[in-house]
Amino acid sequence: MSDTLTLPVLPLRDTVMFPGVQAPIRVGRPETLRAVQAAIDHGERLVFAVAQRENVEQATAENLFTIGTIARIGHMQKGRGVVQLLLEGRSRGIAFRISSKDGHLEAVVRKADDMPPADPKDPVFQGLLRELRDRALELGQRVGFPEEMVSQVLAEVEGPGRLADLVASYLDIAHQEQQALLETLSVEERLRRVLVHVQRQISVHEAQEDIQSKVQQELGDRQREMVLREQLKAIRKELGETDEGEELDELREQLEELDLPQEARKEIDRELGRLGRMNRESMEYQVVRNYLETISELPWNHRTKEHLELPQAAEVLDQDHYGLRDVKDRILEYLAVHKLRQKAAEEAESKAAIEAEAKAQVQADGDGDVDDGSGADESDSSATSEPTGAGAGAQEERVPHGPILLFVGPPGVGKTSIAKSIARAMGREYVRVSLGGARDEADIRGHRRTYVGAMPGRIIKGMKQAGSKNPVFLLDEVDKVGASYQGDPAAALLEVLDPAQNDSFVDHYLGVPFDLSEVLFIATANFIENIPGPLRDRMEVVDFTGYTENEKLEIARRYLVPRQMREMAVDSGALEITDEAIAAVITLYTREAGVRQLEREIGKLCRKVARKIASGEEGISKLTAADVRTLLGRSKVHPEVALLEQQVGVATGMFYTPAGGDILFVEVTTMPGKGELLLTGQLGDVMKESARAAWSYAKSRAAEFGIEPKEFEQDVHVHVPAGAIPKDGPSAGVTMATALISAMSGVPVRHDLAMTGEITLSGRVLAIGGIKEKVLGAVRSGIREIILPKENEADLEDIPAEVRESLKIHALERLDDVLDVALPGLRPRPAQGLPEKLITTPVASPRELTETVSS
Repeated sequence: MSDTLTLPVLPLRDTVMFPGVQAPIRVGRPETLRAVQAAIDHGERLVFAVAQRENVEQATAENLFTIGTIARIGHMQKGRGVVQLLLEGRSRGIAFRISSKDGHLEAVVRKADDMPPADPKDPVFQGLLRELRDRALELGQRVGFPEEMVSQVLAEVEGPGRLADLVASYLDIAHQEQQALLETLSVEERLRRVLVHVQRQISVHEAQEDIQSKVQQELGDRQREMVLREQLKAIRKELGETDEGEELDELREQLEELDLPQEARKEIDRELGRLGRMNRESMEYQVVRNYLETISELPWNHRTKEHLELPQAAEVLDQDHYGLRDVKDRILEYLAVHKLRQKAAEEAESKAAIEAEAKAQVQADGDGDVDDGSGADESDSSATSEPTGAGAGAQEERVPHGPILLFVGPPGVGKTSIAKSIARAMGREYVRVSLGGARDEADIRGHRRTYVGAMPGRIIKGMKQAGSKNPVFLLDEVDKVGASYQGDPAAALLEVLDPAQNDSFVDHYLGVPFDLSEVLFIATANFIENIPGPLRDRMEVVDFTGYTENEKLEIARRYLVPRQMREMAVDSGALEITDEAIAAVITLYTREAGVRQLEREIGKLCRKVARKIASGEEGISKLTAADVRTLLGRSKVHPEVALLEQQVGVATGMFYTPAGGDILFVEVTTMPGKGELLLTGQLGDVMKESARAAWSYAKSRAAEFGIEPKEFEQDVHVHVPAGAIPKDGPSAGVTMATALISAMSGVPVRHDLAMTGEITLSGRVLAIGGIKEKVLGAVRSGIREIILPKENEADLEDIPAEVRESLKIHALERLDDVLDVALPGLRPRPAQGLPEKLITTPVASPRELTETVSS
């Protein structure tokens, strides 16, 4: 067979002929039949079998691909109007010209040879060939061919190119993808492409088998469950058990006794009707029944009777908690307003009832008076208008609810426990729901019943747990709520905590409104800045500050020590823990604003003593501070203490954390350089800005402080220990300024003095927060003199009187005054003339003006 041939064209629809493959072809179109006859008449029975681009009836040269297969017509069977052929693919061919001749298409074709690999013995190529054989064998088995037959066919194929063509002809892929394989002349590339298609076909078969297996298993499980349920039904019938029917009647009675809103009653009646029509063995029956049982267990009309007396409430709060005077005052104010509102509501309800009774009496009298019809009408008209308005107003006007309280403070200060004390003081049920880690709106609103395993949200679950319509409901850790792709629980809490909306709260599981207006909601948080603004706006913040050392000592003596001795089964008469021992535990083994760690350490002491008693050893009857060191080991807390001597460039500041207040040291040193300011100690952006402001202030007032200009040509290094702890905030401004000016002027800073306050470029000292905690931390560190902003002078009232009396406090509003106290050796240099002084200091203190005039 020569390389160039003129052959009749056999157009193929939705199929591709490959070399080396025998394929049955059904021919029926007239022009195709004429092409077959022309090939037979020619003698060699060769045709050019090429696929059509589109499945159309009339094949044209434009609708045919260029590359096809030179094939020989083998066995042929004629029928009515159609011919069944068996084509034998010989080789690839490229059509250079396709034209019409004698009513059929004819093509000038050149044989296209395969492009063999560069090295047929290459390991990569041999591995590819072997992988294709193995995968083809696997695919043949999955399709349903016998393994022996597939292995024999693959073994008889000669050459890698023919193997790729054979496998490609059996692939269940689109004819366009088969045509792309036919047009791939590179044997190695064709093997790769065919292997990809084979692997894809295997994956499809694996997925189908997996799906079929699961379906069969599910059908088998359902049939087994159905048989077992029928057997169970027969067994119950033989035993005469009818518990389910009785339970359903009991559930219906419970639901009918509930005083439900009209919308809820309509939904319950509908679900009851559905339940009665369902098969008791179906899954939907259990879903509806669980829903109705949840409805029946909710406190729709059950309330706990309050017995709120303010003296008793104050006594309960004092019994359960020591200190927290401001918090207790705010709670008692809240309870007092609540009591007056309840009283006003009861009086309004009583008045409305009396007016309604009077109205009914007047109507009855009017109906019985027949002597004077006009008078009766007038009397009836006047009697019915006014009382009706009063009664309706009393019913429609809801009693305003008090604000929802938000207890904010560090851990362990009594936020959660004081909410329980409020419930005890009011005589209400108490329920606590922890919202820490909640990231799904369904945690608050519940899941819709369309989901498998749906359940109510935490609010409805809490009401079910309380069993009362008016409990004290604590939403603990509300600042730990986080949003996710499943919704924002904080947004769902907006409706719960809004008194204007929560009388018709709709849980997704219930699907009907539930009244939460009588619930006393209390929320707790550690960090108020983590609570979204709209949610925070619905609550009134009550701040819980840390306890002082004396308060912790008293709490330990009254509550912690007796409780731990009871838990450790240590007789109170067998052990006495002195105040010095408790103070040592507080100072050396705890560092917190609350008392949780303190209670753990006291519990450890009691366990040590209990072990000695249980072992028969000689017990310790009285624990002193020295015994604490022996039992608890080395100190776990190393707080900062005041410096023993004054130093140049080292000033003492104060800071506040959720664990309480403490002191810190700002260290400044100068060194040869280019006049740059270096800041270290993990300082935040705000603290860095404070340092730069202090640096600029020192530069602008250098002449007055006796600082030589050459000092600013050196590098200045500001460091705030400890370096591993991040720090931020503006309150270290005065400390940084004092340390900077001390380092550059050579005047030492007083070591017994601590300071705090924000500074401005003009030298003003601005107010800051956390005064109580900072002062208490400074006193604990041995500081006896403190500098505060003038604007914070009112905050000193929060500090216990005994602490204030032991301190010397300077409330200042100018940085110049701060330097006079902190740097007693600093002597400002007189200015060179009055006008220049007035220009360089726009806001001058009286002391500065006096110095200017004298100069």
